[in-house]
Amino acid sequence: MAYLFTSESVSEGHPDKVADQISDALIDHFLAFDPTSKVACETLVTTGLVVLAGEVNTSTYLDVQTIARDVIKKIGYTKAEYMFEADSCGIISAIHEQSKDINQGVDRKSSDDFEAKANAQGAGDQGMMFGYATKETENYMPLALDLSHKILQELADVRRENTDIKYLRPDSKSQVTIEYSDDNQPQRIDTIVVSTQHDDFDADEAMLAKIKSDIINIVIPRVKAKLKPELQALFTDDILYHINPTGKFVIGGPHGDTGLTGRKIIVDTYGGKGAHGGGAFSGKDPSKVDRSAAYATRHIAKNLVAAGVCDEVLVQVSYAIGVAQPCGIFIDTNGTAKVSLSDGEIAKIVEKTFDMRPYAIEQRLKLRTPIYSETAAYGHMGRESKIVKKTFANAGQTAEIEVELFTWEKLDYVDKVKAAFGI
Repeated sequence: MAYLFTSESVSEGHPDKVADQISDALIDHFLAFDPTSKVACETLVTTGLVVLAGEVNTSTYLDVQTIARDVIKKIGYTKAEYMFEADSCGIISAIHEQSKDINQGVDRKSSDDFEAKANAQGAGDQGMMFGYATKETENYMPLALDLSHKILQELADVRRENTDIKYLRPDSKSQVTIEYSDDNQPQRIDTIVVSTQHDDFDADEAMLAKIKSDIINIVIPRVKAKLKPELQALFTDDILYHINPTGKFVIGGPHGDTGLTGRKIIVDTYGGKGAHGGGAFSGKDPSKVDRSAAYATRHIAKNLVAAGVCDEVLVQVSYAIGVAQPCGIFIDTNGTAKVSLSDGEIAKIVEKTFDMRPYAIEQRLKLRTPIYSETAAYGHMGRESKIVKKTFANAGQTAEIEVELFTWEKLDYVDKVKAAFGI
């Protein structure tokens, strides 16, 4: 019997994502001027106010107010009527030094030898992290989440173009429900939900009718046009649309709802497919395995599927705080394995192929570079790996750095995986 599966996304202007982006902008600036920085930075945003809190061990000083204001301005909160505006909001910093009790297990002194460093650097916390990949899409992501992200990215593009639709404000959410067949193949899109903040530009009934028409007739066709033909075919005339289903959505952003770092962890990962260990990503340097090991398990999962080991896979790794070697690696191929091995046997080979000590992950995925601002909206997974030049300015200093974004999305281990599995 056919079944339905749903995933959601939120835009860069959603209050929780505003908080994530500020936290990750701080991470990037710390790493740009001191790559050894240890940082855990949380952000709260509400009406006219930003609160920064967290722990830092670094040799650099940051103008955190300017960095936060630049992020808010880039997102689009630039008008006083939003009740949260880049130049006028208050910014309070309660960032302080990292606990030496935590740091002692993470930052042990060692020689410059790779093995010595890898064995010396323990995990920044205990916990379990998950990675997932599926052949369902070109980027090995669950389809419902991928479409949810694409709808909001297109909505943001339309907002910034300010041509076809002129009333859009930064805050928005999307949700896509897909009907699958018994053999787990997507058949059609059942429901699309879009809630977008907007100007108060007409009487309610006429205003809501125009917003609905514009989303269905302008935004959705732009999304569809960028997809492969087999995915375009899922957009039938029978889709049920809920566009701003509660009515007008003028009050939004941090004025409508307080935002906090780390509250959109399912949006950030796999949209409810697979599993999640519970740890947020944004605001954390890569010594925090909540972040680095989640990226590493995605890297493993994607390369396993791309190499033909399986069509779908969930990878779990777990750590003890201060200990370099993982407690264990778990693999679940959900019955899709293409090799004559149990999931436990696959896990043993994975363990030998991918070094999951925190220092090794940092080095393999180039995580001690300022690459995190780009992750903080529209998902940390399924993105394009590319090399870019970034410029950071702070307190009279400037740093221009070439970095590689989304390294965990690279298929650079496919040949090694094939060799390890005899494919």
